[in-house]
Amino acid sequence: MNKSLLRFSATAGFLALSLFPLASAGAAAEGQEQAQLAKSVSGAKATLQKGLQSGASHGKPISAKFEVEDGKLQLSVYTLKGAGYSEVVIDPNSGKVLKAETITDKEDLESAAAQKAAMAKAKKTLLAAVDHALKANSGYRAISVIPEVKSDHPVAAVTLMRGEAVKTVTEPLDR
Repeated sequence: MNKSLLRFSATAGFLALSLFPLASAGAAAEGQEQAQLAKSVSGAKATLQKGLQSGASHGKPISAKFEVEDGKLQLSVYTLKGAGYSEVVIDPNSGKVLKAETITDKEDLESAAAQKAAMAKAKKTLLAAVDHALKANSGYRAISVIPEVKSDHPVAAVTLMRGEAVKTVTEPLDR
């Protein structure tokens, strides 16, 4: 084995071992976030479907998710109206719109543009995709729906939760 390959292998091994605690810490933090989300969502009266319906008052829903923001549960719906994107924040208990803000953050705008591209090819609404996913997965609650294009077909990644058990199912949006 040549010296540079041996040095590369040793360096790669060292990096992998030194980063392992960070990966473990990240997984632990993600697990805590998931547990907090599960606990918070279980007490919410509003559903993701209700959030999609309420968000529609501010444009076409292009994604929706429950999330814990600053220690509080919120239901966030991205909408498209004309050429602009908004984040509509829904009260997780009443299902009513709390606020709607224009999306200006670069990463959020990139996500919204990708979601818009997927929904431009869709024949089915996100609400219909969520309903279908829930019918096929009894006992689960929908916590997010994010459209994307896979193999040139629009699909919705619907994340479902039952207790702390989480799974994501893919629903076609073009049939």
